[in-house]
Amino acid sequence: MTLPDLGGLRRVCAGNLLTDEAELFSYSCDAASGRARPDVVVLAASAAEVQGAVRWCAEHKVPYVARGAGTNLSGGCIPLRGGVVISLARLDRILVVDTKRNVAVVEPGVVNLRLQEALAEVGRFYAPDPASYRVCTIGGNVAENAGGPRCLKYGVTSDHVRAVEAVMPDGTLERFSAEDAGCDFLSLLVGSEGTLGIAVKVWLDILPLPETLATALAAFPSLDAAMGCVSDVIAAGVLPRALEAMDRATIDTIEASAPAGYPRAEAVLLFELEGSPTAVERDLGKLRALCAARGATDLRLATDAAQSDKLWEGRRSAYAALSRTAPSVSVEDGVVPRQALTAAAARIRSIAAEHGLKPHLLFHAGDGNLHPNIPYDSRDPEQCERVRRASHDMLKAYVELGGSISGEHGIGVEKRPAMLWLHEPPALELMRRVKRAIDPDGLANPGKILPLPEDGSADGVPALRRRPPSDAQWSLIERVREKAGAKEPLFVVGTRTKLPAEMAEDKGEFLTTRPMSRVLDFDRANFTVTVEAGILLRELKAELEPEGFYVPLPLMPGTLGGLLAVRPWPGIRRSILGLRILLADGSFMDLGGKVVKNVAGYDLQRALLGSWGTLAVILEATLKLSPVRPEIPNELPKPELPQFGRWHRKLKEAFDPDGRLNRWR
Repeated sequence: MTLPDLGGLRRVCAGNLLTDEAELFSYSCDAASGRARPDVVVLAASAAEVQGAVRWCAEHKVPYVARGAGTNLSGGCIPLRGGVVISLARLDRILVVDTKRNVAVVEPGVVNLRLQEALAEVGRFYAPDPASYRVCTIGGNVAENAGGPRCLKYGVTSDHVRAVEAVMPDGTLERFSAEDAGCDFLSLLVGSEGTLGIAVKVWLDILPLPETLATALAAFPSLDAAMGCVSDVIAAGVLPRALEAMDRATIDTIEASAPAGYPRAEAVLLFELEGSPTAVERDLGKLRALCAARGATDLRLATDAAQSDKLWEGRRSAYAALSRTAPSVSVEDGVVPRQALTAAAARIRSIAAEHGLKPHLLFHAGDGNLHPNIPYDSRDPEQCERVRRASHDMLKAYVELGGSISGEHGIGVEKRPAMLWLHEPPALELMRRVKRAIDPDGLANPGKILPLPEDGSADGVPALRRRPPSDAQWSLIERVREKAGAKEPLFVVGTRTKLPAEMAEDKGEFLTTRPMSRVLDFDRANFTVTVEAGILLRELKAELEPEGFYVPLPLMPGTLGGLLAVRPWPGIRRSILGLRILLADGSFMDLGGKVVKNVAGYDLQRALLGSWGTLAVILEATLKLSPVRPEIPNELPKPELPQFGRWHRKLKEAFDPDGRLNRWR
């Protein structure tokens, strides 16, 4: 594109611009296969320079893309429309490490490994550990909602971000916190791939280093046996710090490149356990029995840190080993419910065979996250097309198995078409409205996440197996549609236990979610439950706890929907996997799903938390369960209706443009 004079941009960025063709080439790609040349690169050295660059872009209507280390695997930081790349690599300071409050404050250019090393010196660690942790940056991790092996136990990046300072598309600098009153804008920003804002300072939860660590490796006669053992381990109440799986092709490639001492087997599982010595020994005993029951031919326990490091180094070097076997490697990413792993692995192998390809299977098996790696020659257009088609078929298979098209690699460019296969049209349109409300000029990382006309349609893709609304849900949907047709205000509540008395006056008819009170799906193998929003919290806990499952939510009077609507405790967001919501116009849609890792589009399901029903009505929720009783506050003050701020109002424009839903003030 033709840029305006760069004098103003040079001034706000202290002259730290790159315009040479060779230099620009270095910023035209990431770790995915696409490439697009920027017109200029800003080497920002401060938040003020990032803000100045975004303001310049906003003034001159120039698209921009923020960039960390460029390790993204879906084309997320490729400048599709040219314009400005804003490099955050120089914002690399660790500003605060507070071991009393267990928080670290960092700039976005801090490399994940460097943070881990600094924290280890004071007896702490940061849980998310993506495979690229040696080079990837915290800013990139936040933008992609990165995962890694330890996410089985600790969750993904969004579960560990307390707050961010972000430069928004209009050039303002805003702070968003998990403790903010009102909607959870922080969760919306994390994982948005720089399309809604650029994080320039991040507050992270940090954890004490474990008392004891143990690494074990089990070899199996078949991949099916290994996948079955994964479900057995979790069902037995053993929650490893990490639980990884590799197939024979991956094992052989690693051993030929950088031997880790893996046995020759059809599959291996790699476990990491933590806790007190007694707890670790107890869990190891369970592992031995469970692995033996599935026919494990070898079970090894690392006897010291060096052996443990060697076993894990083999796992982390898999991509490098594969890259030595072919000019290119397609690193795929999808996620399914844990009990569907065996079926997913079979589908992957079948699809690869249909396209004449050989997959190397590598899984974050404990949370159902699959990484089929396919070596190929990117110089051969015919091979590239076969890989592309196989990749798309695999993504469709994950959706058909109840999973998602991305567990941790994001959507970027490469998975844009697959958004049409996962999300229904109303959900995609809502995401587009959110994007327009926050970035009306569409300058922030344009062309990412949301499908474009050239991405085709969902025609020919098997219909999503959505559960139809229950009779009680249909009843509420029809009443809302009646009021929408009459343009009447809507007030929808649960039991009104959280509503101040004065707010209940002069509102006319209240519609209630209370008749929607069923447990719709209790998936014991996957540790999830889907329930209607009108169920009372005490009823839900009474259903789950006798079977040894716990929902990490505080026990408060009223309904589940009411609790989510007011979000009296920030930790609630960690339990939410999916929602079914009803908008004021009578349309309804499913957001998220029942997989524990899901970075396929904006996290609208968490963004709704704390919105007091002003954005949408929650019809049902899918929650992540725990096999142990969680530590949560039992007594919380009665929540107060917040003063909704500017960014909440922008979301209101997207969700309820006529402003008819729950106008409490």
